[in-house]
Amino acid sequence: MLENRLRPGGLKRVFEQEWVRPLGTLLFVVVLATVFSPHRDGQLVFWQSRNLFNVLRQISEIGILAVGMTLVIITGGIDLSVGSLLALASTLFAFTFVSHEWSLGAALAVALVATTLFGLVSGLLVSRLRMQPFIATLAVMTGSRGFAKWLVENKTIDFPMGEEYTARVADFLARQSVVIPTFACIALLGAILLNRTRFGRYAVAIGGSEEAARLSGIPVRRVKMGVYVLSGFLAGIAGLLHCAQSHQGSSNAGMSYELDAIAAAVIGGTSLAGGKGGMLGTVVGALALGILSNLLGLRNVDENVQWMVKAVIIVIAVWLQMVGMKKKV
Repeated sequence: MLENRLRPGGLKRVFEQEWVRPLGTLLFVVVLATVFSPHRDGQLVFWQSRNLFNVLRQISEIGILAVGMTLVIITGGIDLSVGSLLALASTLFAFTFVSHEWSLGAALAVALVATTLFGLVSGLLVSRLRMQPFIATLAVMTGSRGFAKWLVENKTIDFPMGEEYTARVADFLARQSVVIPTFACIALLGAILLNRTRFGRYAVAIGGSEEAARLSGIPVRRVKMGVYVLSGFLAGIAGLLHCAQSHQGSSNAGMSYELDAIAAAVIGGTSLAGGKGGMLGTVVGALALGILSNLLGLRNVDENVQWMVKAVIIVIAVWLQMVGMKKKV
């Protein structure tokens, strides 16, 4: 069996596996980070435990958004509103919990319900009114961000620090490390939903051919609505975790996060044409993107240059997908 894999044909089949390209991208980025990492106290800064923890913590919000984005893209859609919904959840939680002293449970519920409802709006526009996902979610992105800014008059609400605040907010939300296991659990649940449930199989079928899925009796409208609702809900969770890390609610949070979420999904092998993708690839894509951003930050590369680098990576990832699809045809 091993001999068959080592033969030219067998080796080619191995490299054609969907998980190979995302994993190869991750390994390439890790090598880059190792080679170009600055030194401190005779050690590579990148491999220091504190820096690795920061990488995982920083990618967790984007990773959670990317899980929802993956489900949406697999159906052939796109969700540009996730960054704004993250800001809405952050703002609503701070507005109710800090400014108006609501209970922790009520503040959490309001934030999550609000982002889920905005996700429902996106789903209704796409599935019922047959609006293009780009236009529908662009409208929701603008509307939700505008609502968040209006709610707090474009101001930032800082969380009070100290024992009284910690007691009210609960230890689990005050600890920044909570974001990493939360991301891991959501990614695992997303993988189970996509690979082990009828809903996940339906989503893949719709992305492959919506008309064929409809003729097969798949409830296309409900499934498409469901992925946008889930994306909105996950954006709300990411917004609450953003509060845990930044200790503030800001209507300017999550700027361009939707692009990072799309990039993580695409780097991970999710096809923008729909019908293909996986959560493991998305997690790997988020890791690769996070490591690259961390390396550029360690080297003090200008933020605008970082955006240009990400743009090039997205183009290359999409181009590789197109090349792979042509070979299969």
